Amino acid sequence: MNILDVDGLNVQIKSTKLLENISFTIKKGSVTALVGHNGAGKSTLMKTIMGIQEKESGEIIIREKYNQDKNFLEYKQHIAFIPEEPLLMSELTAMQHFQLYGKSYQMEEKELINRVEKYVKGFELEGKLDEYPESLSKGMRQKVQTICAMLPDVPLLIIDEPFMGLDIYAVDYFEEILKEKIVKGTSIILTTHQLDRVKDIADHFIMLQDGKLLHKGLITEFETITRRSGK
Repeated sequence: MNILDVDGLNVQIKSTKLLENISFTIKKGSVTALVGHNGAGKSTLMKTIMGIQEKESGEIIIREKYNQDKNFLEYKQHIAFIPEEPLLMSELTAMQHFQLYGKSYQMEEKELINRVEKYVKGFELEGKLDEYPESLSKGMRQKVQTICAMLPDVPLLIIDEPFMGLDIYAVDYFEEILKEKIVKGTSIILTTHQLDRVKDIADHFIMLQDGKLLHKGLITEFETITRRSGK
């Protein structure tokens, strides 16, 4: 089954084209690394899939059923997103963020509590549940943001720089969680400047350049392209 279908996607702000005729599919349980230089369009593509960035034309469908334009609420409930910079609400504690995410994805309370306990322990955030974002370090805020996205079982997980801001122990634990999600069929799209770190996780790649899809294929083919181009 295709978890994500992107067809003929165009994004333009005024006269500037940010994405031009982007088309690809993501299969169930596949992990796709989104690669390209700064300004290639990676973050724009992620934000457009999330519905944060408005598209000019094209179609985005989740699980061959939920169209971003026609079924936006159902569409959004099938995606979780981890941004590069934590986007937390100053008036909510860490625990209140988890509860909000649980309600947004209609999680049962018992399952939510079990997962919160598991992830808080794994990310070493015990004693921080009643803290507000302003009293947490950037690394801790990133852990809170990461836990929020890990709580629901969604078919598509989008991650912008998955290991940014996390200490080495948190990175190892996060990688462990991601592998658990993949085994259960979760599809992942991620951007990273640390390709060596994700080469054992990712099986496919999409390369963007100047807002256009330059290459796509198996991750082993990306390594061949890199050697051939000398980059």
